[in-house]
Amino acid sequence: MAEIGIRPASLNEGLPMPERRWAMLVIVLGLIVAVLDGSIMNLALPTVAKELQASPAEAIWIINAYQLGTLGLLLPLAALGERIGYRKVYLVGLVCFTLASAVAMFAQSLWLLIAARGLQGMGAAGVMAVNAALVRLTYPAAKLGKGMALNSLVVAISSVAGPGVAALILSVASWPWLFAINVPLGILTLWLGRKALPRNPQQLLDAPHAKLTPIDVVLNFAMFSLVFLGAERIGARHGMESGGSAASGWLMLGLGLLLGAWYVLRQRKLSLPLLPLDLLRIPIFALSMGASIGAFAAQMLSFIALPFLLLDALQRSHFAAGMLMTAWSVAIVMVAPMAGRLIGRVEDGLLGGIGMAILALGLLSLALLPVDPSDLNIGWRMALCGLGFGLFQSPNNHTIVTSAPLARAGAASGMLGTARLTGQSLGAVLVAIIFTIWPVASGHGTTVALYLAAGFAAMSGVFSSLRLRHSAH
Repeated sequence: MAEIGIRPASLNEGLPMPERRWAMLVIVLGLIVAVLDGSIMNLALPTVAKELQASPAEAIWIINAYQLGTLGLLLPLAALGERIGYRKVYLVGLVCFTLASAVAMFAQSLWLLIAARGLQGMGAAGVMAVNAALVRLTYPAAKLGKGMALNSLVVAISSVAGPGVAALILSVASWPWLFAINVPLGILTLWLGRKALPRNPQQLLDAPHAKLTPIDVVLNFAMFSLVFLGAERIGARHGMESGGSAASGWLMLGLGLLLGAWYVLRQRKLSLPLLPLDLLRIPIFALSMGASIGAFAAQMLSFIALPFLLLDALQRSHFAAGMLMTAWSVAIVMVAPMAGRLIGRVEDGLLGGIGMAILALGLLSLALLPVDPSDLNIGWRMALCGLGFGLFQSPNNHTIVTSAPLARAGAASGMLGTARLTGQSLGAVLVAIIFTIWPVASGHGTTVALYLAAGFAAMSGVFSSLRLRHSAH
């Protein structure tokens, strides 16, 4: 393949074909491995802990290190992408991710594996921080909806596919192969990326950029890390020992919020802040962020509650429960391309509002399941939820990316991942509180969680619909 995509993308026209197709292939491949590795270790964690002689409280850091590395660096690396080019940040992130995967594959101690996972997460942050900005440079404005739909579909599938992919690999190989597959795929993506990814137009590189100071980068990392760890300690991972009391989790959460308040006060003084407060002053952007956080909070509430409902209350097997929940993912896959085609023809706010209304109805129908439902009765409700989420996500992401000025596309891209992880952390904290007040054994906790999830979906729909009063920039 000739070096075709490395030319600067036009500010409005993106890349021509077939360069656009090659660039999007690279963006998708990097996104798959980055998002997939966020959950691929969950299933293997007990085996890894046993082999490396680690307690569950220690082993959970194999997952935490990845999440912290990703969440804490999304916004700084997005800002760096605006300054030096999204292509460079993406490729360096891939290098970091691939090298860390090789180290993890040969790790013989728990702490080396944890360090490698942290480095993996940092590499994944480089990929996820700028992927939407690269999509915006790759597609012409008239066809950006198609690119965002594909991007959203990849994230949605990869987010839930980790345990399934892990099960397939572990059925024929040992846990190091979970990392081994990343190495050839990372090398291939790097080779293609050097040739295919677009460079930032010089106008964007010459534009003013967010100020990157060490203290703000540290505050950003500390704020998100403490909030995430607090959520995890309070009980985000049910059935997994977290190595500390709920009180320490609340302390971490409170400290994270206090640091966040200081961070926001510092950032408010800047015209181009690292934490994109300038973008949050744009009503349609702020409403889209609120809608995204609400949607992912609803999804996390339901994804934690539903296994307890299916396994404990409805006495389904693990295989049957997994198949029933797969209906949610299948519906997303089916509706996402349609949502992408509707972008530009139907207002994003209307599509998102309808999608969240459908999700709210689906969650309510799950909360109101009869005492002894058939698999079909459960399955169509799961599919209804997936249909609603799939109809919402692509148009909402499209609005987040396009409502920001082109010079701030990196910040908008970083906020996409930040909204997803913030919503998921919020949902995890809330479901932990619910299960504390209404224990799972009582049978009420899962129902309350699903009602609350429906409420978040409805709130998200309201935020989305309010965007109809504003025109996108």
